[in-house]
Amino acid sequence: MLLFTPGPTPVPQNVRNAMADETMHHRTPEFEAIFEKTREHLFELFTTDEVVMIASSGTGAMEAAVINLCHNTLLNVNSGKFGERFGKIAKAHGLGSVEIKNEWDTPVSVEAVVEAVKANADIDAIAVQISESAGGLRHPVEELAKAIKEINPEIMIIADGITAVGVERIDVTHIDCLIAGSQKALMLPPGLAILGLSNVAIEKIGEGRGYYLNLASEIKKQRQNTTAYTAATTLIIGLLEVLETIKNEGGFGVLYCNTARRAKATRAALEAIGLHSYPKAPAKSMTTIDDKDASKIRSALKEEYGVNVAGGQDHLKGKIFRINQMGLIAPYESIWVVNAIELILHRMGRLEYTGLASKVYNETYFKTALEKKEI
Repeated sequence: MLLFTPGPTPVPQNVRNAMADETMHHRTPEFEAIFEKTREHLFELFTTDEVVMIASSGTGAMEAAVINLCHNTLLNVNSGKFGERFGKIAKAHGLGSVEIKNEWDTPVSVEAVVEAVKANADIDAIAVQISESAGGLRHPVEELAKAIKEINPEIMIIADGITAVGVERIDVTHIDCLIAGSQKALMLPPGLAILGLSNVAIEKIGEGRGYYLNLASEIKKQRQNTTAYTAATTLIIGLLEVLETIKNEGGFGVLYCNTARRAKATRAALEAIGLHSYPKAPAKSMTTIDDKDASKIRSALKEEYGVNVAGGQDHLKGKIFRINQMGLIAPYESIWVVNAIELILHRMGRLEYTGLASKVYNETYFKTALEKKEI
């Protein structure tokens, strides 16, 4: 079965092998050396002033960011389930909550965020997804963050990069907290979350808030190459293997380039056979198609072609399907997926099969290779 859901993503065999070794105690020099090396790679990936790993899902990192960086009122951008979740976290902790809500295919406008901040002086943190995976949407987070910092540099910008870190290069100049999760572009099982923090964020955290999710205690310990509580040793060992694999295959720049090529080629291939891309501003992390036969296409992909893609949630259930672009994916696997979709549409009587999807995918993905000078 080809796993093309936007999380969990497939775990490479060498990473599975690394995590299958003997269990290691987390309070040992051997694990501290692994932890230190992993942190070094994470600093290069995040390009932030500090990085913190916690044993939790991405939601745990979202909650840690909110309780440590928002002391008054959180402004959350809701263009999907995960943007909505930030607001729920704020309310669960008795914080003030302001929300900008759009349809799941619509990115937030910088103007709307600026207007909300100017209208409410209590807002001291803004939470937004870089890639909102509920609909495969990309928000203009970097532009938004820059505009807000020009108004008030003390407002914290919390950017959920769970389906963006490892997908594309993110400008963190004006971002105070960048969140990632292990089961997305980092190609690991669920259970490890990472936060990249700015020095301004660290200053606001101070002594921290909460107990397990107190970022101050984790920062202190992780600078000593250990953790405040039990570390997710197996996942951290796997993360080191993932990051070293990426470096050995050309580095983060090559990963970003190949992911962008794959996303562009998949979208072009499916649009060429008459399908419609759902979000107005598509993220590179996934290709999202809205279609009246979305559920039938998903079922046929799984049952007849061994491909598992994700559907929609809430009001989009049965109306969209989402194809993962994150991680190290061989081009032939993506070509299999788009070709299978064209075959399914042919059997449904919606088109005549000509192999157009795979042709367009190949032409789009390999165009940059064709343009290279002969060696």
